[in-house]
Amino acid sequence: MNILQINASARASGANSTRLADAITARLRAQHPEAVVELRDLATDPHPVLDEPALGALFTPAGERTPEQAARVALDDALIAQVQAVDVIVLGVPMYNFGVPVQLKTWIDAIARAGVTFRYTANGPEGLLTGKKVYVALARGGLYRDTPADSQVPYLKSVLAFLGMTDVEFVYAEGLAMGADAATKGFAEAEAQLEELFA
Repeated sequence: MNILQINASARASGANSTRLADAITARLRAQHPEAVVELRDLATDPHPVLDEPALGALFTPAGERTPEQAARVALDDALIAQVQAVDVIVLGVPMYNFGVPVQLKTWIDAIARAGVTFRYTANGPEGLLTGKKVYVALARGGLYRDTPADSQVPYLKSVLAFLGMTDVEFVYAEGLAMGADAATKGFAEAEAQLEELFA
């Protein structure tokens, strides 16, 4: 088994979402001691945003790209190859202003490429990153699960499914900014959810 853990917090250390993602990866390794784990920390190794030069590079035929354009596309190619090669993805996702961090959005923009990780067919779009299990470790300061204020889960469900990843489990640690007791309860509930998932 090949596991890819993506830490999407802006914090290189001490992030609650990373703590929860680490707990998921630890349980996977306990069940699969032979597993190979790759870690990509988007705080310490941020990916460049999708801007006009990047779009220009992506839409220029490979044989016509400048060296700078080829180098920019190669950065995205590396992320795509990494995702294609793994069986399980663990995403550590904090909530920033009701959405996903820019670090995670940049990663998604990099791996979503027409003709490579999805394609358009006569029957609509088809995701090509199939056969993967995804665990999403959600850390929130407040309580948002199953409320209209939770824009993260619908977005992540949609974009992951668009890319072919439909086997997705969301693990919640909530109330983490509502005092010490609430934070303890939030992590205890997340631990209970993990116990059930990995029973």
